Amino acid sequence: MMDDMNSKVNYIVDEVIKRISREMTIPVELSGRHVHLSKESVDILFGKGYELTPKRELSQPGQYLCHEKVTLIGPNGTFHNVAVLGPIRSITQVELSKTDCRSLGIEAPVRESGDIKGSASIVILGQKGILMIQEGVIVAKRHLHITPEDAKRFNVKDKEIIGIEIISDRSMVLNNVVVRVNENYRTRIHMDYDEGNACSYEKGTTAKIIKNEGTKSNE
Repeated sequence: MMDDMNSKVNYIVDEVIKRISREMTIPVELSGRHVHLSKESVDILFGKGYELTPKRELSQPGQYLCHEKVTLIGPNGTFHNVAVLGPIRSITQVELSKTDCRSLGIEAPVRESGDIKGSASIVILGQKGILMIQEGVIVAKRHLHITPEDAKRFNVKDKEIIGIEIISDRSMVLNNVVVRVNENYRTRIHMDYDEGNACSYEKGTTAKIIKNEGTKSNE
């Protein structure tokens, strides 16, 4: 009788621990190579007055994949059918992985989105025109999109640098993850395919926040 009771208690405790663990993890998403275009760039690449056409919504509210594709041309290589993400932005930005950069023959810095000063150049080919941007190519710094409510729950602040532990069959700790807090976000960790392959990412992969680890190592 006592053994049965102990077994039930242990089962309940295990389930509670599992539930708490699930609630304190964050979904991880991978971001492939893509382009954000300004209105001026859209006009050049697709024609004056052209409007980007949404194909499907992305996880972050208001962001979407477009039907339009572009070609990226570097000194050593070319990528065709590169995704264009909407809506249009004030500046044109290309986000690649380090592996992509090596294939194209360019050296792009690891930066937060929007921080393009002094970044790499590239040629973009569209349906109606060709454009060379002198700067705008970056390798996106891995980051956490998070709502203010979740930021309180996870005890993180906007622009804070944290570490994360990827939970997978090839688990690893990644430092230097920048926190972005906004009420319009959906709480997700974003990293590129180089990082995803390194940790054996699969759909549904989650991660735990590790405080005080974010600045202990470089990228």
